[in-house]
Amino acid sequence: MNIFQKIIRDLAKARIKTPVDLASFKRKISKKYKISCPSNIELLKEYHKLIGIGSIKKSEILKNLLKTRPIRSLSGIVNISVLTRPYSCPGKCLYCPTEKGIPKSYLSGEPAVERAKKLNFHPYWQTKKRIEMLEAEGHPTDKIELRIVGETWSHYPQRYQGWFIKKCFNACNATNSKSLKQSQKLNEKARHRMVGLSVETRPDFINEKEIKRLRELGVTMVELGVQSIYDSVLDLNKRGHGVREIIEATRLLKNAGFKVLYQMMPNLLGSNLRKDSKMFEELFQSPNFQPDLLKIYPCALLKEAPLYRVWKKGEYHPYTKNQLLNLIKSIKKKIPYYVRIQRISRDIPSQKIIEGGAKTSNLRQLLTEKMGKEGWRCKCIRCREVKEKYDPKEKIYLFRQNYQASQGGEVFLTFESKNRTKLYSLLRLRIPSVRQSAENSSPLIFPVLKDAAIIREIHTYGEMVSIGKTKIAPQHQGLGKKLIKEAERIVKKEFKLNKIAIISAIGARNYFRRLGYKLENTYMAKKP
Repeated sequence: MNIFQKIIRDLAKARIKTPVDLASFKRKISKKYKISCPSNIELLKEYHKLIGIGSIKKSEILKNLLKTRPIRSLSGIVNISVLTRPYSCPGKCLYCPTEKGIPKSYLSGEPAVERAKKLNFHPYWQTKKRIEMLEAEGHPTDKIELRIVGETWSHYPQRYQGWFIKKCFNACNATNSKSLKQSQKLNEKARHRMVGLSVETRPDFINEKEIKRLRELGVTMVELGVQSIYDSVLDLNKRGHGVREIIEATRLLKNAGFKVLYQMMPNLLGSNLRKDSKMFEELFQSPNFQPDLLKIYPCALLKEAPLYRVWKKGEYHPYTKNQLLNLIKSIKKKIPYYVRIQRISRDIPSQKIIEGGAKTSNLRQLLTEKMGKEGWRCKCIRCREVKEKYDPKEKIYLFRQNYQASQGGEVFLTFESKNRTKLYSLLRLRIPSVRQSAENSSPLIFPVLKDAAIIREIHTYGEMVSIGKTKIAPQHQGLGKKLIKEAERIVKKEFKLNKIAIISAIGARNYFRRLGYKLENTYMAKKP
């Protein structure tokens, strides 16, 4: 028996229940055995070995205590980012950095970039190694949201796209499929199922042909590089498209059932604090936009970007740290319940940023502290997720919000605590426009969507529970099924529609089959 196994036996006997107790125990044990303080990953590895040979009894408390960065699986899934190889971005944006051997807009030092460089940007190995690391840290990995990042996805050759995604599926399936379709089919029952797949692209690359392609690949969410909703700002920053393309891309994507994430960039050349504050208000006042998720990336002044030369001439002025904090504070105070602020600021190493508020990498932490001191809460989905605070005795309530978006109706259903501070489960239901004219014909891209309501997202939050297992957590308690049943009732009784379709990820198809849905045109469909 090695020292780590002795430590695990001591740990099991000590009946430790809190992270503080664990840290104290590790300090004492390192002195006892005259070793450096053991890492949680080392101890967790030995814990699983001893469980495997039956030397100790299973302990959920101990296993959870040894889990590294528990937050990674407290949204009900684990997220894996995979970076594409450098190609040739069609954009010439002033703020965008270019580094040799790295996809445009990305830089050495960013975690995802460093992982990709070591693995020669190979999708199979990036996915496989990330799964292995998450498992070593103690996280379940059977529900994966895969995020493909890099240059404009829609600009890559189709052959590369298909190969790239097939390799990601192969890593999840632990097999080498000959075709993308085969790898997708295998993933429906694989140990590591892809329950979400997103790509990032430009609004001017979204059209009906591209939407068909995205569905063939299994994509369920699209990150649009919007940056600003003002033509004057987009033109000044050489974005290469206007607001019209943003509006049209959003409409096409939502009518096809995709979740839509906007990457927004305050502090661009030609903007100011007043204009940026107004921009985020317009995002949710105008039905032309209404993104489901946001990434707020304040403009970072980088030597590798053309904007650096503009700054040197004194023609660009970055916000101060306090200006940026106050701006994002005002944004968070007005955010609707149906939006998730996915991220605030990029993982760009601070030493690469010349100056300005975006150099502050822990903006979210600073804002959380500010909220606590000032006594207010952000209403965004991420801030309301139940995470580890699930109490099976607490009563939960069904909430509903209707709003107009992109020439259609949206119904947002949630299960939450009475005061709406704990979000357990959500569903996004899109009701197509009644008027099916030539200008609004995008549902006909797929015959299955004709005169059908579309479930664009169904998600249960809290601690991730492996498929087929039960635990004291929101997942696998039937919340998702209840939301789907309510959506079916709304579709049939209120909107008199006889069909409902779900933009299901490949790994979630069997879940919907059990609820009576059948695969049709890459969607799961049913007559309620």
